[in-house]
Amino acid sequence: MDPLTGRIVLGPNRYGKAENRVVRIYRDTVRHEIRDLNVTSSLRGDFEAAHTAGDQRAVLPTDSQKQTIFAYAATHSGGSVEDYGLALARHFVDDIGPVSSARIEIEDFPWERVGDHPYTWTRTGPEVRTAAITVTGAGDTRREWVVAGLKDLVVLKSTGSGFAGFLEDPFTVLEPTDDRVLATSLVARWRYADTAAAWDRTYAGVREVMLDRFAALQSKALQQTLFEMGRAVLEAFPYLAEIRLQAPNKHHFLFDLDRFGIPNRGEVFHADDRPYGLMHVTVQREDAPDAGSAWDEYTGAA
Repeated sequence: MDPLTGRIVLGPNRYGKAENRVVRIYRDTVRHEIRDLNVTSSLRGDFEAAHTAGDQRAVLPTDSQKQTIFAYAATHSGGSVEDYGLALARHFVDDIGPVSSARIEIEDFPWERVGDHPYTWTRTGPEVRTAAITVTGAGDTRREWVVAGLKDLVVLKSTGSGFAGFLEDPFTVLEPTDDRVLATSLVARWRYADTAAAWDRTYAGVREVMLDRFAALQSKALQQTLFEMGRAVLEAFPYLAEIRLQAPNKHHFLFDLDRFGIPNRGEVFHADDRPYGLMHVTVQREDAPDAGSAWDEYTGAA
């Protein structure tokens, strides 16, 4: 193999403060509200000297980013998590000179009020709302992308699903079926065509559409279910450019009770958590605006 002789240079890079656990209590009235967030910042810009010469003059410390995240929780978190993320990203790009692009990733952990008590909640879950906001450039070159979503939405249907007619090879032992339990822990992320949207109403609507389609569809495969869920979302929300879904197949195998002389009429299953099939599906519009940096690799929070 011939040796490579090209000059060694710095490649793409970014840095930020990961997983800031921000809890905001709203005390404007005697009936308090709570927001529980996990926030990650990630900045790109002219940071070459920091890497190649150890020169930190252009580097905003990650501790400063943490302080900003908490300060903005007090001053800019009255709306949706997308509004909060946009405010943070715009600040880093507009007010911190060396920064050319900022990405804010947010996990929003839900809490449920105990009865009608004004200041007590229980943590619900495991479903988590997510958002990833990217702002880059200034003036005529300014671009902004919002990717909202959810993760760990566990759903199961006890019938209405099959899997048959699949390709077989010498190692295939799976039996086809037209009636099986279909369960998954859904991750869904949808990209907005612009940043003028009703974030909270859209989140609730997308979630409802996906669950309705999952329940109603006579599924021939998990892949088909995911595509139909994505298509239903884009049909219902014309200002969404695309949706990406990830779903493990949480297998439920009929447990053998014959050895005990007990009939099993599709009622008792063994839930097997691994290994599992894992599906990734993107459903998009042919005329959707450029995704730009919207789908940059997630840094860990969302």
